[in-house]
Amino acid sequence: MKKLLLLGGSRYILPIIEAAKKLGVYTITCDYLPDNIAHKYSDEYCNVSIIDKEAVLEIAKKLQIDGIMSFACDPGVATAAYVAQKLNLPTCAPYESVSILQNKGLFRKFLSDNGFCVPTAKKYTDIRDAMQETEMFHWPVIVKPTDSAGSKGVTKVNTPEELEESVRYALSFSHSKEFIIEDFIEKQGYSSDSDCFSINGELVFCSFSDQRFDNCAANPYTPSAYSWPSSMPQQVQAELRSELQRLIRLLKLDTSIYNIETRWGTDGKPYIMEVSPRGGGNRLSEMLRLTSGVDLVTNAVRMALGEEIEGVTGDPVYDGCWAEIILHSEQDGAFDHLQIAPELQPCVKEIQLWVSKGDEIHTFTGANFAIGTLVLKFEDAQSLEYYVNNINDYVKVIVG
Repeated sequence: MKKLLLLGGSRYILPIIEAAKKLGVYTITCDYLPDNIAHKYSDEYCNVSIIDKEAVLEIAKKLQIDGIMSFACDPGVATAAYVAQKLNLPTCAPYESVSILQNKGLFRKFLSDNGFCVPTAKKYTDIRDAMQETEMFHWPVIVKPTDSAGSKGVTKVNTPEELEESVRYALSFSHSKEFIIEDFIEKQGYSSDSDCFSINGELVFCSFSDQRFDNCAANPYTPSAYSWPSSMPQQVQAELRSELQRLIRLLKLDTSIYNIETRWGTDGKPYIMEVSPRGGGNRLSEMLRLTSGVDLVTNAVRMALGEEIEGVTGDPVYDGCWAEIILHSEQDGAFDHLQIAPELQPCVKEIQLWVSKGDEIHTFTGANFAIGTLVLKFEDAQSLEYYVNNINDYVKVIVG
């Protein structure tokens, strides 16, 4: 029986554990939080910090694993690549390439150095240095930790006078104590956040979504909904696909799943915002399996074990118009119930609630405060747009 080491223990890797078990694979989860839900379903658990590369390497040697992956868990991606390279296990790319992708500052510099469309951006470790270079940016700007995911620590800053507070907030979410400032790219239509797949360096599956945000949420930069197919013009999608393929070749990426964020700027340029060699959070690969029938989840397991990829032969063809709502609360309190308007009920295909009545829930400051997902299917794009854009009128999280 092959052994697969999974870094992280969130509910987003439960489908990976399920797929691995169907393939007859022994699963081992690893992080420093023994109460995480995934550890209840894996075959074995190791209490080791996933950002401690050497500690994970020692565990991997001891357990004699056959593969390692960090699915929907950004902090473990570089560690997985490091361990795989050290032990000559299947890996998506050289560790150096993964390190570039996983650090927002390094990634922006790589894009700029190689002629990609990229906002003015710079990485810092010292607030004072940033305060002395405010004139280089085109305000407003976005301030982010260089090594955080789930939109944690991200703020939009309109003037230099507001910068210091946002930097301190970003640093509070950074393991490396680094932050990046970059021009805010105004988008046309919706930005995209979806999963893709390459085989032997060829981008064989490239999906785009409409990524949506709740302007009433405590953090309006945390994605609150997704829909497929994307409304981004086909010409822009084609240009982004070509640039993603160029990026894959430049970084010598091999066979991998990716979570990719892109946008089409009001300046008419296509922007690659983020690329991470892992499955995305918010159940994105599960949604693609549901909407297009392409199983990136099982193939992510095959990839990590060096097995042949199956059924990923072309870009997605969607079975209708789909939306995923990230359920969240507008206030702190005790969860009471989820209320869905009767007129929306026929469109409901799946409800996942991760809380029970009486559980403490919090305002939506980051993806970690989601309380579930709601999957909807519509007959046409117009109906989808109406309901998703007005979802707070039809779906309510009731707090007691």
